[in-house]
Amino acid sequence: MPVRAAGAESGTSIPKSPSDTMEELEHTCPQPRLTLTAPAPFADETSCQCQAPHEKLTIAQARLGTPVDRPVRVYADGIFDLFHSGHARALMQAKTLFPNSYLLVGVCSDDLTHKFKGFTVMNETERYEALRHCRYVDEVIRDAPWTLTPEFLEKHKIDFVAHDDIPYSSAGSDDVYKHIKEAGMFVPTQRTEGISTSDIITRIVRDYDVYARRNLQRGYTAKELNVSFINEKKYRFQNQVDKMKEKVKNVEEKSKEFVYKVEEKSHDLIQKWEEKSREFIGSFLELFGPDGAWKQMFQERSGRMLHAFSPRQSPNSSPTRGRSPSRSPSPPWVINKASPPSSPKAASASLSSMSEGDEDEK
Repeated sequence: MPVRAAGAESGTSIPKSPSDTMEELEHTCPQPRLTLTAPAPFADETSCQCQAPHEKLTIAQARLGTPVDRPVRVYADGIFDLFHSGHARALMQAKTLFPNSYLLVGVCSDDLTHKFKGFTVMNETERYEALRHCRYVDEVIRDAPWTLTPEFLEKHKIDFVAHDDIPYSSAGSDDVYKHIKEAGMFVPTQRTEGISTSDIITRIVRDYDVYARRNLQRGYTAKELNVSFINEKKYRFQNQVDKMKEKVKNVEEKSKEFVYKVEEKSHDLIQKWEEKSREFIGSFLELFGPDGAWKQMFQERSGRMLHAFSPRQSPNSSPTRGRSPSRSPSPPWVINKASPPSSPKAASASLSSMSEGDEDEK
């Protein structure tokens, strides 16, 4: 088994001692990136200079991890305009097809893309840089060919080509990968549904007015946006209307918040008022209720006043206290008018008694 020289992970090799065989010195294929602190290199900056015979592999051999002295070199190409998650997932599948793989990504230039496919949003430099900063990419090939030639495959020592299995008709061919499939070098990947560059462009075109108004508001000129004078005024007027709507909405929200705070304060005030009212009523009843303190105090004061104004009674040792009340003797000359004599005999008897009495007194 050939021994890999130290430093092979970075694409360079350390010369061996003269005792090593020439075959061992020739195994210098770049290894997959072990660190993600730097972008992937370009192929013209770090090309594969391995002089060892590049033996053709089968997919079964590659899945077993052979050959052991070098990684399986997998190639994926495309336009990669508006690089998105669908592109990244396709590259992830290409990278993980085999246990030990080195992923090369070819990106077509602007001239070639505009000729065979159409205008792009991102230019070629932006698209190159987007691929260099994808974690699954080990090497980027700039100005990749539209149709893969045997010379290109041999130059980059490509073992397999990864792409979705949908026939890609272009450049007068029903499927540009037909000869790759016939050679047994094609490995299919799965497309990610719901996301594509065309979908993103469709969204922008559909909501063009919204994006144009947004960019005008951010400081772009009508000339930069290729907007006519009338449309510019219309968009700016719509922006002003939106600002007014936003202000009205903010005022409404603040008003609702103010009303809510007032309701909370009112509820608190009512609750406090009820508590104070209960305290006041309780205090009032304690003072002026049927058994209140004020009634007791009034009764005590009334009793004191009655006692002060009432006449004092005679002492128990008074001489008049032991005597029984009796009538004073009326004088003998007073005639009792209430009971007149019933007959002349009674009258004469009374007169005789009166005369006898007078004689006794004499």
